[in-house]
Parts: sequence; C-alpha cells; structure tokens
Amino acid sequence: MSPRAGNAGPRTLAFVESPVQLLNVLEWAHAQEQALGAGLTLVVLSPIDPMTRGQLRRMAELAREEGHEVRWEEARGGATAPFHTIGGLAGMLRRAPRVVLGDPFSRYVQLLLTITRARDLVVVDDGTATMEFVAQLADGERLVRWHRKGGRPGPRDLVFAPVASSARRRLTPGAGRGVEIFSSMPMERTPPGVVVTANDFSWTRARFGPPRIGKGADMVGTSLVETGVVDADHYLEAVRSLAKTHGATRYFAHRRESTEKLHRLAVETGLEIVRPDLPLELIARRGPIGRTILSFPSTVVHTLPLALAGTDVRVAVCDIDPAWLTDHASPRAQGFLSGVTGSARDVHRLAAVTTA
Repeated sequence: MSPRAGNAGPRTLAFVESPVQLLNVLEWAHAQEQALGAGLTLVVLSPIDPMTRGQLRRMAELAREEGHEVRWEEARGGATAPFHTIGGLAGMLRRAPRVVLGDPFSRYVQLLLTITRARDLVVVDDGTATMEFVAQLADGERLVRWHRKGGRPGPRDLVFAPVASSARRRLTPGAGRGVEIFSSMPMERTPPGVVVTANDFSWTRARFGPPRIGKGADMVGTSLVETGVVDADHYLEAVRSLAKTHGATRYFAHRRESTEKLHRLAVETGLEIVRPDLPLELIARRGPIGRTILSFPSTVVHTLPLALAGTDVRVAVCDIDPAWLTDHASPRAQGFLSGVTGSARDVHRLAAVTTA
C-alpha cells in the first residue's frame, strides 16, 4: 500500500456512484497528494446496471493500486439496502474531516450530507451536470438535473424536498465550512465562497499513454435517447450520416445506452459497437484511438482534449438539431446542450446533421 494511504486518524471519505466520478476523485487525490493526511477511503455506492458495475470494479482496482482504501457498498441491493448502507457509514461520516462527492443531485448523497459533520466538502465532476449544479447553487435554486428542469415535481420530489434543501445548505459555504469544486467544466460564475480548482487530467496523462493513433475516426455514444431528450430515429440517422461523412468505424457506447438501440446502430450503420470497460478518457489515453473523435454535446468534449493533450487527436462535436428533441424534452434542453458545445475548448464544431 502506498505510504500516503496511511491508517492513523480520520480519513477523507469519497462517495461515488459512477466510473467518471471515481476517475475524478483519483484526479483530485493526485492533485492533493501532499494534503491528504491520513488518507482516502473511497465508498462505491454501487448501482444495479451491469456495465456501470463492471467499469466501477475496474476503476476500484486502479484506486487500490494507487494506495487508496475502497469500500464497496451494495447500496441498491433490495428495499432495506439503503438503511443498512447509511447505518453502516454513519460513524465514518461523523468522524471524517473532509467529504468528497461526485453527484450532488443524488438522493443517496443528499441523505449522507445530512449526517456528515465534515468541515470541508469537495464536489468533483459528474460530467456536464456539474455546470448545472454550479449555476443552481449560485442562484439559490433547488437542485434538479438539467434534463428534468422545467417539469413539475413528482410526489417523491415533494417528500424528499426537506432533505434536498438541507443538502443545498450543506453545499453552501458558511462559518467553519469550506466548499471546493474540482472540475474540468467551464464555469460562467462561481457561487460566493466556493473555491474552484481546475482538473487537467494530470493523473490520467501520467498513468496512461501516449496512445497509438490511427488514421480514421471513432465515434462517442450518448444517452440522450435513454434520458428522453432526443428521438431515437433522428439520433440513429445522425450517427449514420456522421459515420459515412467522416469514415468512422467504431462506436464507443455510453454505459447507459440500451442494448436494443446499440443493436439497431450496428445493423443500420455498420459501426463496430465497443462497450468500454473504463471511462473513455482512459480508453482514449491508452489507445489505439482514431485521429478524429466524433461526439455529440457531452462531457467528453471538455475532458478528452485535456486527457489527450500533446497528441494529434482532434475532437469534433456535432450540434443537436432542435428537431431531434422529443415532445417530453425539458424546455431547458436545447439551451443547455448548446452551452455544452459552445463552451468547449480545443474542439472542432460541426454543424447539426440534417435528418429525415
């Protein structure tokens, strides 16, 4: 075990529910190596989705190799699992001087925030959702995921509202309580008192690569269909058109993409569907990877240029045509997606594809 992982004294606690969150905790720990003190305990609040679980297990192996303690919690393994998980973590939460979290919108995390006495809270990236979190925190709004914003709160939202309000207060800096955001996302404005630290993916670049670069193009998938934002037929036609225009041969599936949709993509586009076993930043850095990476508005248009800094790989992002949006898409969706693309640095912007 690495000397920095130490065993004496209270440890920093980090709670993650996705592979990207775990990656960004490792990046934060790398940046804070000299200030971790007694060390870091990573608590994985395991989801049910098999692909996400597989990536999380691979990321947990990397965390252990870095000398961090990993605690795997079957947090969703039945109706009583949340009570057992929260009860088992309560003592550690009360003792931890610092808590790191990856998804402030998570109801699980919001419950845990009502228990902690930590004087330092750190929010690491959970993708583009961090941009929305910062904006909502700055405006004093309730915490709502961007693709649900504008809709009416459901019964569960109303029941959970006191916990969500308490979590927002905990994530607001106050007397004796500091809040840091560790992010590679652009911030239009910073909430008063919040410290923002840039994530430049230095751990990823030091740990992997440089990659072998091919001549063709690869495409990155998105879960915009699964979240009800983009119509499936329009999405498939856009992928087909982009692949043909740019000579893409591989499609790296998002961990939340459905098996049915991916099968249609393989049949209708001829693309090789790749289900990555690690976050795409690590896959691309390890290589081999295409000279051009095609994407729709998503986290990777911000993170891949950082992870691939110093290589000749070009990231190109295709805008979402408003006509692709479903009738159920949030009124906020188009503006948010345009902002994701417009604020990306070091990417080549492609016009929206025309679909039937």
